[in-house]
Amino acid sequence: MPTPATAAARRPKASRPADTTPVTLPPDTPLAIERVDSRFLESLIGYNARRAALAVIDVFLERMAVYALRPVDFSALSLIRHNPGITSRQLCGALGILPPNLVGMIHRFEKRGLLMRRPHPLDGRAQGLHLTDPGQALMAQAECTATELEKDVSQRLTERERKTLMTLLQKIYL
Repeated sequence: MPTPATAAARRPKASRPADTTPVTLPPDTPLAIERVDSRFLESLIGYNARRAALAVIDVFLERMAVYALRPVDFSALSLIRHNPGITSRQLCGALGILPPNLVGMIHRFEKRGLLMRRPHPLDGRAQGLHLTDPGQALMAQAECTATELEKDVSQRLTERERKTLMTLLQKIYL
């Protein structure tokens, strides 16, 4: 015998009556547009930064697929390459990521043979992160690829404009 809860669950739900209030548009409202007006969005730093980031990330994902690196993987391994012995805490701070998110990443790098941990010389509780020889080789190639893709995605900028853009973006987040 069904319980009241299961019987209620089987009953069709009563639908609310549709709102039949007519919508009135101002008389000068066009019914169709020929060109999308995005001027307001284009006046926002966040919108422009996001659009630019998406364009760069699309190319990044395509070109880094050969190395099986996502943007955060590349960033972490690059920091480790240029800062041998960096701790997980330092890496989290530099990348703005939470420690639990880094744990799995470090395990994946170790499993791929790209990374090893060594005791930290100054802090007995910490371990320094170091790239293995295969990790060094992979990152040397990946960083060359990143340099080339940066040139490609910023080809419409002069070198001076590129440097100015980098400076201005860093003023926002640093």
